[in-house]
Amino acid sequence: MSHLQAGTVRTLEVKNEAPFGWFLTDGEETVLLHHSQITEEFDPDEPAEVFLFQDHQGRLAATMVKPMITLGQYGWVEVVGVEEKLGVFVSIGITKDILVSEDDLPFLYSVRPIVGDRLYCTLKLDRRGRLFAKPATEEVMQEQFTKATKKDYNKDVTGIVYRAAKAGTFVITAEGYRGFVHYSQRQEEPRLGQKVDGRIIDVKEDGSVNISLLGRRHEVQKDDAEEIYEYLVHRGGSMPYGDKSFPEEIQKRFGLSKGAFKRALGKLMKEKRVYQEDGWTHIVKE
Repeated sequence: MSHLQAGTVRTLEVKNEAPFGWFLTDGEETVLLHHSQITEEFDPDEPAEVFLFQDHQGRLAATMVKPMITLGQYGWVEVVGVEEKLGVFVSIGITKDILVSEDDLPFLYSVRPIVGDRLYCTLKLDRRGRLFAKPATEEVMQEQFTKATKKDYNKDVTGIVYRAAKAGTFVITAEGYRGFVHYSQRQEEPRLGQKVDGRIIDVKEDGSVNISLLGRRHEVQKDDAEEIYEYLVHRGGSMPYGDKSFPEEIQKRFGLSKGAFKRALGKLMKEKRVYQEDGWTHIVKE
């Protein structure tokens, strides 16, 4: 078994100079520290602390650039590339990006991370000794959580999705709270690694929270009202929908319950932007 292992930080002796850099050794094996991987701290007469990784040819290589994560050490890393049949690549702070295998990602492509999303990861080696990044499990995430209090109820929060499940979405907030978003409290399912904004709608006894990604009622009504108004504009100012329309028609056309539709329509009428007549809704012309 190799003594020099990818994904680890080692302090190695400088053995000799090569055309492309310096060879380092632990006394038994050698690894190349390429000129491009040397920092100002390098002194050929002193041991060098390096991170070991596999280069683009799969060879073990060394860098003096400190990575964000190592084998067994976790940290937040950013998704910088997506390969649909392989997984996603994350930046760990060195020149080579590391793959998160699709085996460690959600089954549904719609909730897999995209470029710019962030994952809490560590590094791992597969059976062939290849280096991969792996998102943290629920057990690991437990170590990152802090407890919310009843005073946090109704508080606006920002968080990152760390697990996507059939029952809902699991989030860690900026405060460190473990948050759960039930599927009824979101308009669409967020991606793993996505940043989301919501509000706390319940604080549990264990300090975890339930979060809603839906706007507060007046915010939701405003959004629904504007969507309805835009639909009216696109139809030339009139539509065959109003308070008497069937719920099925409203759901099919606007994706809203009849109650939500009536509230949004009522808001537009109160603002004197629309009026109803003979089952139709019309824009009030100035």
